[in-house]
Amino acid sequence: MKLKKTTFRVLKNFKFLPNKRLLKIRHRYYTDETLNLENPKKFNEKINWLKLHFHVPILTQLADKYLVREYVSEKIGDDYLNELYKVYYNADDINFDELPNSFVLKGAHGSSLNIIVKDKSKLDIKATKKTMHKWMKHCQYKKVGLEWAYKNIEPKIIAEKYLEEEGREVLLDYKFFCFNGKPKFVQIDLERGIEDYRCFYDLDWQKLPFSTVKNTFFEGEVDKPTNFDEMIKLADNLSEDLPFSRVDFYAIEGKTIFGEITFYPADGKKNFVPNEYNKIIGDYLTLPKIPEEHKIITVF
Repeated sequence: MKLKKTTFRVLKNFKFLPNKRLLKIRHRYYTDETLNLENPKKFNEKINWLKLHFHVPILTQLADKYLVREYVSEKIGDDYLNELYKVYYNADDINFDELPNSFVLKGAHGSSLNIIVKDKSKLDIKATKKTMHKWMKHCQYKKVGLEWAYKNIEPKIIAEKYLEEEGREVLLDYKFFCFNGKPKFVQIDLERGIEDYRCFYDLDWQKLPFSTVKNTFFEGEVDKPTNFDEMIKLADNLSEDLPFSRVDFYAIEGKTIFGEITFYPADGKKNFVPNEYNKIIGDYLTLPKIPEEHKIITVF
């Protein structure tokens, strides 16, 4: 078993392998499970199927944390967008003197490319720029798990308003899982980066009996946000026509702020627990049909 794990750890970095083969190797390494792409049933199997086969150009815009703002503006309005200070195509172009004392820097072309600045006077600007130079070389598609939506995004950095809520060190994330254009349930992340608590609620605000591996299940109850029904409607609008999307919001003193849209939660390699929910949640997603004599879907 240990030898097999070592073998898969090496093989998962062989980017020259056919995409289907590489995805199966990566899935086996991270989950110890065989990835069924020929007849996918489980949630992560279907997410990986979408990586391979659902290549609709609008995904590039929606995965881009800068360009998605235009889509959000058209679908639900500017009022739900966080304040944008500036967009940069070179880390050296950032003039920190022009930014407020607190702000957030994000790599618009990938996941987890974030620097949260609560007090600019304590920021190591040289180290920050060094980090962002690395961001500009980052390719989410190649470095992670062939997440197609990120493949053609032009690298860029955005500076946004730092969001905070009185009495909370870290904002709650409300992440709506939307299947075939309809939200089904919401993932709530609490104390992210500290305790990494997580739980799930249905749209009637009933707590659900599952979580994801490697996240601490939050045993308590989360108070229903006053804008929860509004977030459901907005998630419904933003996920329209998409086979699967996760639409994220923040709720700050009753105000809804859009976070992001993602198509491959945890790169399709983090299972739900208990195990039976991987199939139950997979059943929520009806995959689109590939046109005859084609291998990929390029239009809705």
